[in-house]
Amino acid sequence: MNIKITGTGSYIPDDIEKNENFHEHEFLNTDGSSINDPNEVIVEKFMSITGISERRYTKPHLNASDLGFFAAEKAIEDAKIDRETLDYIIVAHNFGDVKYNTIQSDILPSLASRVKHSLRIKNPKCVAYDILFGCPGWVEGVIQAKAFIQAGMAKRCLVIGTETLSRVIDKHDRDSMIFSDGAGATIIEATSDEGGILAHESASFTYDEAYYLFFGNSNNQELCRDTRYIKMDGRKIYEFALSNVPKAMKTCLDNSGVPIEAVKKIFIHQANEKMDEAILKRFYRLYKAEIPEYVMPMSIQKLGNSSVATVPTLFDMVKNNELENHSLAKGDVVIFASVGAGMHINAIVYKC
Repeated sequence: MNIKITGTGSYIPDDIEKNENFHEHEFLNTDGSSINDPNEVIVEKFMSITGISERRYTKPHLNASDLGFFAAEKAIEDAKIDRETLDYIIVAHNFGDVKYNTIQSDILPSLASRVKHSLRIKNPKCVAYDILFGCPGWVEGVIQAKAFIQAGMAKRCLVIGTETLSRVIDKHDRDSMIFSDGAGATIIEATSDEGGILAHESASFTYDEAYYLFFGNSNNQELCRDTRYIKMDGRKIYEFALSNVPKAMKTCLDNSGVPIEAVKKIFIHQANEKMDEAILKRFYRLYKAEIPEYVMPMSIQKLGNSSVATVPTLFDMVKNNELENHSLAKGDVVIFASVGAGMHINAIVYKC
């Protein structure tokens, strides 16, 4: 028995928020003081570091659970399965459903319950639950699905990553330009086909690192101090990721028994273009190997950072030949890797 991804789906919102749309924002330092540089310079510096030129925001009437439902429908259709045969629905997110122009997160009921309801699944033995694991949530959900199947508790699982980060950003914070909305979904099931999940690795660094990403006040001191927004210490996250993610990827690949030369694609959480490129360089340096051309597909330039949704949407795009110079064939070995709030890191070696 092998455990494979048999279906993928994604939902990428239609509304494009370009960098120039931020030229009129009032960006402030964390203490509320003005930034000396004009916005055009701030945005240009931002793009040179992150690689982001535009990102996607969802329509006001849609929430994270809706996006997850849309992606799930596509994954179910792609896998050609009866949705009533799903044993688990695992939904990774960070903030639940945050309705447009509100400040409250809504996770009662859970997003997984909402997605199952929208899918009109009648089977009560299809268990639906949420996972809060920062940006690595979808990868961790796949690892959990594998564990359920391996333990004989399930045969087929639906794992979703969905987020509407545009609803929790501080428009006075330069970091707000990183975040976006989106959803990705996958069907994970036992199959007689060769390949599947070969190895996985997870870790939580919380002793000093737990609050590198957090919920905090707006940089605008005049706004309500009870309203919170997503905040991060970008420099510490960058240094943490470069130190720990390549090691986790190496441990995972070594445990899989697959040589570095056999890896066809590396799907890294789309957090920051320069950071992901640096992670890739350090990973290959650990093997004293050259980086192959086109080994790391990227979507951050156009889609931004949609947290738990970046890896599954990127995988879906490559699988469907929607990224130039990137494709997948049966038997290809790929690595999924992510890092995020917690601080959590994880990786999976997977054979298509």
